[in-house]
Amino acid sequence: MQSQKIDQIKAEIAAANAKSAEELEAYRMRFISKKSVVAALFADMKSIPNEQKKEYGQQVNEVKQLAEEKFKQLIEAVNTSRQQKTGPLPDLTLPPTTWPIGGIHPLTATRQRIVEIFERIGFNLSEGPEIEDDWHNFTALNFPENHPAREMQDTFFIEKNPDIALRTHTSSVQVRVMENEKPPIRTLSPGRVFRNEAISARAHCIFHQVEGLYVDENVSFANLKQTLYHFAKEMFGKQTQVRFRPSFFPFTEPSAEIDISCQLCGGKGCNICKGTGWVEIGGSGMVDPNVLENCGIDSEKYTGFAFGMGIERIAMLKYQINDLRLFTENDIRFLQQFRGLL
Repeated sequence: MQSQKIDQIKAEIAAANAKSAEELEAYRMRFISKKSVVAALFADMKSIPNEQKKEYGQQVNEVKQLAEEKFKQLIEAVNTSRQQKTGPLPDLTLPPTTWPIGGIHPLTATRQRIVEIFERIGFNLSEGPEIEDDWHNFTALNFPENHPAREMQDTFFIEKNPDIALRTHTSSVQVRVMENEKPPIRTLSPGRVFRNEAISARAHCIFHQVEGLYVDENVSFANLKQTLYHFAKEMFGKQTQVRFRPSFFPFTEPSAEIDISCQLCGGKGCNICKGTGWVEIGGSGMVDPNVLENCGIDSEKYTGFAFGMGIERIAMLKYQINDLRLFTENDIRFLQQFRGLL
């Protein structure tokens, strides 16, 4: 009986064929694995009489060798079939293909640089919601209801709730910080803002701002000037000149626009600076006492300064970019120029 069983298994091995990985696995399970028919022949050794065990063992070993040799042949046949269908396998000894490495977006690089400069002089980061209520976006910042100052910024209001809008500046984050923290406060608020403006080379309906706030006892305009002098020289170089021009913002008094010497012409005058040698980078001023009181801070004891600037504007000046739309068009030719910024 055992001889007939062995002959039958030999015949099965000889007739076996495989054209795919699945058929190879089926062959392995049938003849090679620990639960195969060949393994069962070895398990039957204990029932064979002692005088026949030697001969039986030789026959089973022969079956095992036949099964393993056949398995190797089937593997080669399947690999050959694959190569004929897909072409020759690549040379695995060759070095790997080096794919181009991505780069930091210029706005991200500019934001990180601004944050780094102010963090080194004690400013902490703060963030807030992009969908704001009227109180945090306008009223707390000294924008009275129906006041013409509200028309300075074209706002995206939520149609079903006119008291909810997309924030027009990150000053709303400063209000939230002053409501929840006690002075001294030194915070920086970068983020995305929204204004209902036509998209052009100089304007966009979605852009990024970074605003700073410092509230403590005896904070003066001199502290504001020195902070912004430090920022301008760290951001644009030690040769950069800074000037302040009187201006108006509802939430600061006195208020001033911040100008730096043109980075393109070195202050000599060009089409970028309109021949003046100066370009505006943002606004600033001493926090209006009404804003402090609205946020629960004693304006008799504390004073503060605030400033804000557009990240796109800073990036355009630093990298001499003349079209704001390039930042959002995702043109790989434009973005590749900034690879390795950080």
